[in-house]
Amino acid sequence: MARSRGESVRPDQNPASSAQSVRFVAVGKSYGAVRAVSGIDIAIAPGQFVTLLGPSGCGKSTTLNMIAGLEMPTEGRIFIGDRDVTTMKPADRDIAMVFQSYALYPHLTLFENIAFPLRARRRRTPEAEVDRKVREAARMLGLDKLLDRYPRAISGGQRQRVALGRAMVRTPTVYLLDEPLSNLDQQLRVQMRSELKDLHQRLGATMMYVTHDQGEAMTLSDMIVVMSAGRIEQMGTPRDLYESPANLFVARFLGEPGMNILDGTVAGGRVEGPGFAAPLTAATGRDRRRVMVGIRPEDLVEDPTRAAMLRGRVRTVEYLGGRCLLRFDVGDRLVVAFLPPGADLKPGDDVGLSPKHAGRLCFFDAETGLALQA
Repeated sequence: MARSRGESVRPDQNPASSAQSVRFVAVGKSYGAVRAVSGIDIAIAPGQFVTLLGPSGCGKSTTLNMIAGLEMPTEGRIFIGDRDVTTMKPADRDIAMVFQSYALYPHLTLFENIAFPLRARRRRTPEAEVDRKVREAARMLGLDKLLDRYPRAISGGQRQRVALGRAMVRTPTVYLLDEPLSNLDQQLRVQMRSELKDLHQRLGATMMYVTHDQGEAMTLSDMIVVMSAGRIEQMGTPRDLYESPANLFVARFLGEPGMNILDGTVAGGRVEGPGFAAPLTAATGRDRRRVMVGIRPEDLVEDPTRAAMLRGRVRTVEYLGGRCLLRFDVGDRLVVAFLPPGADLKPGDDVGLSPKHAGRLCFFDAETGLALQA
């Protein structure tokens, strides 16, 4: 399991922030014979924005629910700050959770929805303090002129902000967000991503975010934890994971579309396969070893020379405005590349492409799927 090479910078815009660290130590969760989460070790610094990313059923929501206390781990320990919260009741963990569903009370105004946790019996917050906190949160979220409205009278994006505001007023040690943007349309999701990033920086809060949307993970996160089948495949900064995937799963999962993967054999200092020959820049140990070569679509450029790394036949060309998406067959593999919008190619054309530079190639062991180091 690879870790980040760099530390994220903790936001200090909010000196009153109560942000705490979160730590998982060998945490696992089983449902009878079904192993949902296995041996999770994660260390999150105070103020970090960390995303649990992976396909449906990978264990990311279960992991988040174990921090919240909605699920109890089968083994291991969970710490928030210096407190062992493994068996602690959810109400005693000082966390706030925002769900995929807004879960707003339709008969209450936006003010009353945001104020609801402060007026709960166990808190008994003075009314003057309730008013101050609600209005401060509403101002930060751009809701200050809407507080007298009811949920039915505002948009989906505004409802999601109300749900965030309800979490903010509690000033928790950790915010937990379980796919909070998935009910929004694409334009609103992009807008809310930007607002959520800005909010995190202003609050200086520790936030853990669950999503299967890699675009959200890449744009929001200080650190991404990529999960599959209940295990951590890799964790690190978005740049680390995108440029140096630890294995084939991460290489294919990150990217829209994911990394192109070609199957070849080591021979005389390069990797060769049907329709391609790539210079070897990683240690492989021996000739005739099977190696997988990876390259991102945006790292390929058209190369009309005989030395082109890839040679194939164009299948489709899609015009996307600022660029073209080229799909072409290399041997028995479909390869994709992003080319300039003026690329003069059509289905059936023969084409040669090469990487912008050899350092953009990744190499993986064909048997284990693990990255080979230079």
